[in-house]
Amino acid sequence: MSLELPDLPYAYDALTPYMSAETLRLHHDKHHLAYVNNGTALLEKSELKSETLENIMLASFDNGNVGPLFNNVAQHWNHIKFWEWMKPNGGGNIPGNLEAKLTADFGSIEEFKTQFIQTGVTQFGSGWCWLILTSSGKLSVTNTPNAINPIANGSGIPILGCDVWEHSYYVDYRNVRPDYVKAFIDSMVNWEKVAEILEQAL
Repeated sequence: MSLELPDLPYAYDALTPYMSAETLRLHHDKHHLAYVNNGTALLEKSELKSETLENIMLASFDNGNVGPLFNNVAQHWNHIKFWEWMKPNGGGNIPGNLEAKLTADFGSIEEFKTQFIQTGVTQFGSGWCWLILTSSGKLSVTNTPNAINPIANGSGIPILGCDVWEHSYYVDYRNVRPDYVKAFIDSMVNWEKVAEILEQAL
């Protein structure tokens, strides 16, 4: 298969002041495009090139012994979802079914947000912070290094993900990752999309 860079589902300046147009141009047009180009070139030499994106990701994970193919394909998958998990005027009210599930599994929305922010902040180096639906049917937060995601490592179904690689936030927040993750969860998340993914997963 040939990987394709999706268009952003909003204008470059649509997430300001929480994520600048400069960050989105660099992140989408440079970083994500690099994963697409590198992944496509690597797939040309791979026996997996006729598989679906998720199957390529799973096959190339190789029990955590990841290489360039996994890294580029997984980052492509991660970013496709990342753009969809944000929206202009994001944050705000959480749809009822999702709010009820978060409250049941974390005790309160505030406790969920606290755990999500802390999990994102404590991911050492590059990586991602996730809200996942585990095999037990409960929501949980987790983090993963580099390109690894919960589908690849089998930890659960990703319901929401926040990119905590430095290129996601350094233009806007410099080295203050906690402010970025808090802004993401409070003011950028597309909760309707998260609720939709949860319903599908359940």
